[in-house]
Amino acid sequence: MDTLTHALSGALLARATAGIEKPALPLRRRIGIGFMVAAFPDIDVIASWISPLAYLYHHRGITHSLVMLPVWTILLSLLLAWIWRSGPGWRTYAPVVALSLFIHIAGDWITTFGTMIFAPLSDYRHGLGTTFIIDLWFSGIILAGLLLSLLWRRSRLPAVAGLVVLVAYVGFQFLQLQRVVDFGERAAREQGLTGVKVSALPRPVSPFNWMVILESDAGYRLSHVNLRRQAVQTAAPDAGLIARLDAVYRPLDQAQWENTVRYGKGSQGAAVRAAFEHPEFEFFRWFSAYPAVHEIDIGATHLCVWFKDLRFLTPGRDVFPFIYGMCSEGTGPMRPYQLSDGARLRVY
Repeated sequence: MDTLTHALSGALLARATAGIEKPALPLRRRIGIGFMVAAFPDIDVIASWISPLAYLYHHRGITHSLVMLPVWTILLSLLLAWIWRSGPGWRTYAPVVALSLFIHIAGDWITTFGTMIFAPLSDYRHGLGTTFIIDLWFSGIILAGLLLSLLWRRSRLPAVAGLVVLVAYVGFQFLQLQRVVDFGERAAREQGLTGVKVSALPRPVSPFNWMVILESDAGYRLSHVNLRRQAVQTAAPDAGLIARLDAVYRPLDQAQWENTVRYGKGSQGAAVRAAFEHPEFEFFRWFSAYPAVHEIDIGATHLCVWFKDLRFLTPGRDVFPFIYGMCSEGTGPMRPYQLSDGARLRVY
């Protein structure tokens, strides 16, 4: 989730649970704490100041960990007690701090990017995979709950209702995930494909927009579908970003499939695979969920083999993030790089 949505969710949860600590915190202070603390885990973005590789390894790591949640709760509660020295002790702040941290972790867990909930004990990214990283409906439910809470300031019910609707919405998305996976399994059978892994990723604008993935050792067959749409939509040349993002998703009975290779074929495929399996490229193998060759750049003095992760494929969006590869200069050894705005950046 984006940081603003995290912060708003913390404010909503803080309002819904107001009064559970004794003595009760002032309501405005409690909501403000929920807002700020729920945004806190994204402080790990500072890892990008060190290097692109540090960001990959540490984003959604120890600041997003259930294992570390008690530690962060104590430290942040002590900080709040120091800020409001004339107020209650740190234990009074602990409940709202813990809840705000937890709702941030939960908000990232439901996305396809996932989060390392057991860091530093494990670096595996757990993710439910129901929700796109920026979901306007999800954010809208939170905002509606806060606005209603503002209108009925003396009651927790609007905030509680907002949280209930939010959980129901994620449950609804989970049901859509099962539907689209069932569609992918039927499509695989109809196409005579065996031994493929079927999965699906939520896409932007609508909870009915999905990318279906049929995965094999050779690569992927992809289709961008909408579970409710009855007719193909087109976006006008001057359409806005949301309309362009939404128009590409087709009705199930008019789904189109495209192939994406993982490595390539023949001698080229062997070279691409060798680059992918290079020891210094281990970080990308750990990070990527659907790795595929992006581009082979052969110049007069260099060779680069670039890879992408199909989790971040969003038709209608110009930028494809997290492109990494192995490059050599002349007869030199292969080294890992990141491709950003057409420029090569050394990973380490």
